[in-house]
Amino acid sequence: MRTALALLFLLAAAAIPGSLLPQRSLNETNVNEYIASNGKVAEIYDKLQLFDVFESVWFQAIYLLLAISLIGCIIPRSWDHYKAWRSKPTRAPRYLEKMPLHAAATSERSFDELQASAKKMLGRWRFTEVQPDEDRAGAYSISAERGYARELFNLIFHIGLVAILAAVALGKFFSYEGMVIVVTQSGSYENATKVDQSTEFCNTSTSNFDSFRAGALFDGTGLNPFCFIAHDFTAKYLSNGQAEMFTSNISYAEGQDIYKDESEWQDYQLQVNHPLRLSTDRVYLQGHGYAPTVTIEWPNGEKRTQTMQFQPTETTRFLSSGAMRFDPPAGMYPDLYERRQNQIALQGLFAPTAEWTGENGKMLASAYPALTDPALAIDIYRGDAGLDTGVAQSIFSLDSSLMHSGQLQKVDRVNLTQGESVTLDDGTKLTFDGASEFANYQISHNPAQTPLLIAALAMLLSLVGSLVIKRRRVWVRLRPNDDGTTQVEMGGLARTDRAGWSEEFDKLYRILMELPDADEVEEDDIWVDD
Repeated sequence: MRTALALLFLLAAAAIPGSLLPQRSLNETNVNEYIASNGKVAEIYDKLQLFDVFESVWFQAIYLLLAISLIGCIIPRSWDHYKAWRSKPTRAPRYLEKMPLHAAATSERSFDELQASAKKMLGRWRFTEVQPDEDRAGAYSISAERGYARELFNLIFHIGLVAILAAVALGKFFSYEGMVIVVTQSGSYENATKVDQSTEFCNTSTSNFDSFRAGALFDGTGLNPFCFIAHDFTAKYLSNGQAEMFTSNISYAEGQDIYKDESEWQDYQLQVNHPLRLSTDRVYLQGHGYAPTVTIEWPNGEKRTQTMQFQPTETTRFLSSGAMRFDPPAGMYPDLYERRQNQIALQGLFAPTAEWTGENGKMLASAYPALTDPALAIDIYRGDAGLDTGVAQSIFSLDSSLMHSGQLQKVDRVNLTQGESVTLDDGTKLTFDGASEFANYQISHNPAQTPLLIAALAMLLSLVGSLVIKRRRVWVRLRPNDDGTTQVEMGGLARTDRAGWSEEFDKLYRILMELPDADEVEEDDIWVDD
């Protein structure tokens, strides 16, 4: 058990870096930013797996050793408890006066009366009668013990701990967690742009997620089929910009109900820490931000409108950064190479409530997180934006290598408020239509949640039981005298917590000797050897 305790403390200490440093399992972007900001030290941390603490080899080794150590404690203790449960209580010691609690007297009552009284008094205890030929002092005695369930509850507590360790490990193997960003209607602002794109998400394929992480034994084919439609996102802020409430109204269906008409789906309001609970999955409202809408009108009159989520760079006032990429109409540039050289790319900042700072008053900042006076500050590029390279690109930034190589040339830098436009040198017109809100939904699946709950409840109840129940031993030895009286000797031992045992022992002795309670006499005539 000492080894298990040492490993438990070591496991707690090993988990500390997981709370102090960003973890890839929670936010890989934060990890990359931390590494970029802290240089060599962060690289050493990365090699030590401090950004993947709970998936690291050394953490898993401690975890496994703790489980093995606990099992190594439980098995022999369970066998010892089983043998103790099946065996009779220990015979009375030869010299009861050496016990922590001892009382002796001569009673006028007969041996048979005292024997019957002792057996009745200890009727709810586990007791055995020892005849004079088997007693260590050569007299009739009764050995009684109670509190066996204390050790049983201790074992259940430790078994529950092992069950929790096993459930967490199995949950890691078979669980998955996915994130999906849905640009939805704003439930807070009338000036928000209307969303024309789909706001529906279906948990039917891992490709539907924006990011997806799964356990080692999850193959991606066991998804629980359900769909939801995000109707809106609503945010409320205090006057100082502090968030007061986030909600998102959705409609959802599960199983075969996803094929029903959407009007028959069930409605639900997601709130922070109030997820939608399905059979094996949870849908959480994880975060939110803004998605600016930009329309480009080409010289031939064709238009392209795009709404793209921007990443909040500071979550107090929601100044956000992002990028957009536009492919020109095919009719303008029939040649594929020429068309690629005339793609339009935007990169810059968005503020929901614009505040212009700097020496010339043209540096964009955000004064408030609500969408009251949106503005864009963007760099406009023309050239190869990397749309058809086949290489995955960040949705929040342009590929800097394309700029350095000259494939993407900056043609302008502009500040735009909602409704404003700018015309480029070739006649292309760019309009900032406004912005809508996006919500970040997290879908979590952990099949170990029910076993974890059962194990935790078992640990809690067994802990209460082990604290309430106390191990006690009592021996009563009777010697009949020739004159009809009986010598009574009684000893007591507390195997665990001794609090209140002296009073309890005294009460038992008074019951046996038919004496009044201690508070009914002026002076206690019972000799108790403490």
